[in-house]
Amino acid sequence: MRKLSVPATNSTSSDAGAGWVMLGGASIAFHVWLIFSGLVPNLISRPIHMALALPWVLVFIARNRAQRVSGMVLCAAGLIACIWVVVNRDALGDQYGSLEGPVQFAMAGTLLVVVLEMARRAIGWPLPCVAAVTLAYGLFGQYIPGEFGHAGTPLKSFLGTLTIAEGGVWGKLTGVSVNIVATFVIFGAVLNAGEAGQGFMNVAAAAAGRLKGGAAKVSVLASAFFGSISGSASANVASTGAITLPAMTRLGYPKALAGAVEAVASSGGQIMPPLMGAGAFVMVELTGTPYTKIMSAALLPAILYFAAVWFGINAFARRFELRGLGEDEQPRARTVLITSAFFLVPFSVLLWGMFVGEYTPQYAASLAILVSFVLLMFDASLTLDGPRTVSRIKDACLNAGKQVATIASIILCASIVIGVLGITGLGVKITSLIISGSGGSLWPALVLTAVACLVLGMEVPTTAAYVICVSIAGPALIDLGLQPLQAHLFVFWFALLSTITPPVCGAVFIAAGIVQANWFRVALFAMALGVGLYLIPISMVANPSLIALGSTPVLALGAALKTGVALFGISYGIIAPINPVFRMVLLTAGLILLFL
Repeated sequence: MRKLSVPATNSTSSDAGAGWVMLGGASIAFHVWLIFSGLVPNLISRPIHMALALPWVLVFIARNRAQRVSGMVLCAAGLIACIWVVVNRDALGDQYGSLEGPVQFAMAGTLLVVVLEMARRAIGWPLPCVAAVTLAYGLFGQYIPGEFGHAGTPLKSFLGTLTIAEGGVWGKLTGVSVNIVATFVIFGAVLNAGEAGQGFMNVAAAAAGRLKGGAAKVSVLASAFFGSISGSASANVASTGAITLPAMTRLGYPKALAGAVEAVASSGGQIMPPLMGAGAFVMVELTGTPYTKIMSAALLPAILYFAAVWFGINAFARRFELRGLGEDEQPRARTVLITSAFFLVPFSVLLWGMFVGEYTPQYAASLAILVSFVLLMFDASLTLDGPRTVSRIKDACLNAGKQVATIASIILCASIVIGVLGITGLGVKITSLIISGSGGSLWPALVLTAVACLVLGMEVPTTAAYVICVSIAGPALIDLGLQPLQAHLFVFWFALLSTITPPVCGAVFIAAGIVQANWFRVALFAMALGVGLYLIPISMVANPSLIALGSTPVLALGAALKTGVALFGISYGIIAPINPVFRMVLLTAGLILLFL
């Protein structure tokens, strides 16, 4: 039997020194300790969170000596500034966000520069450029004539609010990163250091491998499973794609189609609960909605998204000969049963903690982390191996440290933008512009918002694009009649469009590189398969009950069924080799049904 095995995605433990493993372990210990320690002042927990992230993004990922040396200097400066905030937190709290003296101005400037550079090194130029332009607006916007200028804020208050109070770098978004996102990222890192990835793949292969187009459907299911904890389209493509893409091409699938299947399936990880690329937890803070309610609201749309991909694969199966996996490539039932336990047991603990134990999501996740660490000792044969366990723990520490640091860099930088919007009132002005530009009508405002999300999402990660777009467009959509959760989910979904939509389509580029296919052809197939990403947010607006599974389950399921039928017709109308008249009938009927 040929085994669909997951390659070692965490191979850094042999390359990284013990110091990095210890730093990753310290990051895990600190964030889990916060869950059990009770209330810790924000000006302690949040600066320490940043301090733990600094070495990873400024030193660990340095590509050459110059980057390493400059990174070490910036890291030292950032650590001094973070420690200074922690040590002086009581005195700083009494200053009510107003700086005093040259030392405090120097520390504030250092913090802002280091946060911008952290984001640049972690994810590239676009987000720190947006933050820098926003800072410039805050500093010099009083010189802009007309409606979009502002009255001006004293420098000591402007910089102080951003750096020594909880209105900028140490604001609510950073609190979400510290208290919730980091915990779930650690959970995913520990889970993936063991046999959970193989468990995802085995369950997917057993469930869908024999079907027509089975290799593509395995990709869909595996990506849905893996994406539910990774929350990253790129990580999803790189991990599950390393298995599913060779399997599809070996069975004769067109390379461009194989790449599109993986890109589209992997992008769904950011809309699939529980992690949703950290978006769910940011949504909790921004909307005041309980996490469990957001998870239930996001569930049916996410399932519909993967169902639409499934429909698309069936339609492509009519155009190409898409074979299933052979008998020798199917995992044995015993193997499926055992390996599935490596993710089912931690997930069961997580769900039990949230829904039965009624613990907070982060407390439930911390319990699941402890269980996942125990499972690292075992393999699919249920044998114990000391060196293997140590290696897995090292991998978990390294990957948790890096992933927490990357998300911290994004959120710290985005917090600057949110802070300046609040200080200057720019967000209110842009909201007014959207309302006036749409003529006071909801659907034109949705179109404007969707375009803004797509453009911004091309340049910054999904979570950051969502935070910035919803901060400026969300209030306008709510004023025009949407419920807060509707508006936030609409923006979040459209912030994800850039993963498969040209010209900047990260998941497509990665998948195309793996299969050595033309990226534009991959993107065209991906947009056809991922049609749900464009249409399901519209259905959330047209059918509000779709996201009301927790309160009105019957209506929600009815709306999901109607939307599913519409997506089926639209997918077949776009993809299947059918009569042009019938194609138009399917497309028209699907669109009408979507809006009913």
